[in-house]
Amino acid sequence: MTHAPMSAPVPPGPAPVRVLRSPVGLSHAVTVLLGLVIVADLLIIAASFNMRALTGRVASGGAGVLGEAEVNRADYAMFGSGVLYSIALVATGTLFIIWFHRVRGNAGVFAPDTQRRTPGWAIGSWFVPIANLWIPRGVAADVLRASQADPYAGELQHRGLLNAWWGAWVWAVVFDRYASRTYARAEDVEAVHEAAALVMTSAGFDIVAAVLALLLVRRLTAAQHTKALAPR
Repeated sequence: MTHAPMSAPVPPGPAPVRVLRSPVGLSHAVTVLLGLVIVADLLIIAASFNMRALTGRVASGGAGVLGEAEVNRADYAMFGSGVLYSIALVATGTLFIIWFHRVRGNAGVFAPDTQRRTPGWAIGSWFVPIANLWIPRGVAADVLRASQADPYAGELQHRGLLNAWWGAWVWAVVFDRYASRTYARAEDVEAVHEAAALVMTSAGFDIVAAVLALLLVRRLTAAQHTKALAPR
């Protein structure tokens, strides 16, 4: 019985080379879409203010001066602004995560030993229930550290902006769910009047979160761009 000759073990190939990829173009696109989110929020505020004015007139006994067309316009304004916001939010969230993954990849080139989680967490962490309330913030903190001039310095630059953005975003998400459900369940005039105020307030919180997100995107992108161009 003959045996086939044993082949020599194949040496492992070279480790993949990590390269920097510019986040500048993505940051510009994210900035534009965040601006669209803010515009949609402003439209929601205007529609909610109009709805409160209309329901206030009804509650005060001025319903006789209201026409069906006016009521329909108020409903369409609430619905239309909500649809525009949803579209803008999905588009912005998608592009923001792509940008987030890009800057996380660059952080792995700048200072890989400062990254506590793999690049996949820059995407997956947003979709893990409960854990998405803190893991993305941790990934962002690691990316910020790797992107600063001295990743091993004790102080983390822009920590205040990071914490403000994350706190505002979590609060805006939680309050928006409460306000949206309250408005959807409102049946009488008084309930709609009060719920519209919650929707208006929720849009205000969302504007704050969007502005802080915009500032974070710009500053982190600028930090990585500056570090990539710095002589080594």
